Amino acid sequence: MSILITRPLPAGEELAKRLRSMGKSAFSAPLIDIQPGADLPLLSQKLQWLSAGDLIFLLSKNAVHYAHKQLMQEGQSWPNQLSYYGIGKSTSLMFHRLTGLDIFCSGQGETSEDLLQLPALQKMDNKKILLLRGNGGREVIASTLRFRGGEVDYCECYARRPVNYDAANFSRHWRQCGIKTLVVTSGEMLQLLYNLVTDSDGKAWLLNCKLIVVSERLADIAHTLGWQTIKVAKSADNDALIQALE
Repeated sequence: MSILITRPLPAGEELAKRLRSMGKSAFSAPLIDIQPGADLPLLSQKLQWLSAGDLIFLLSKNAVHYAHKQLMQEGQSWPNQLSYYGIGKSTSLMFHRLTGLDIFCSGQGETSEDLLQLPALQKMDNKKILLLRGNGGREVIASTLRFRGGEVDYCECYARRPVNYDAANFSRHWRQCGIKTLVVTSGEMLQLLYNLVTDSDGKAWLLNCKLIVVSERLADIAHTLGWQTIKVAKSADNDALIQALE
């Protein structure tokens, strides 16, 4: 069984290397490239908009990486009078290790919906909220917190750009490599993968592959697109993905 990892570098190649060290056949073919976001130069200014007790949301490890790097380059530090929230344990742990600051995350799951169930987030009256995220993405956190009374702003800390592959060569190459399992960690990448393979033979191969995803929401999207064999990993970190692939 050969495995194709579609998540961005470096995490995708790191996962492939770990799987190969375990004796599995694994390849990395990132579907998106991660670059610094357009709003990074505005981060310090946006932080000054916040007051004690206001909230910052770190929506991914990429947001943590690029935001922290920007502040360090400017000789700035993270305000310690704010409340920090992270989606997923790995994002929250990364932030805590880099900053030493406390950060809250859900103990029930790794999704935006799980985080929004925290009791402290049910009433946001008179609260300012800054979301550190990538370009685009889901609006569920922003719309929910606005509905609960919060004033929400964004900082685009990183940008996701599709990697351009030749469609015919992509499916032919990976079929020849014997790929039977696909690892996809976001809805954007799932749609990119589905759209990339357009020929009938390639589409049949694609949808017959076993699909590893990182949430029930992604599994539902995959079912709608036509995949039948789908497994949901416990989270999006590489340890959980390896467990799902065993």
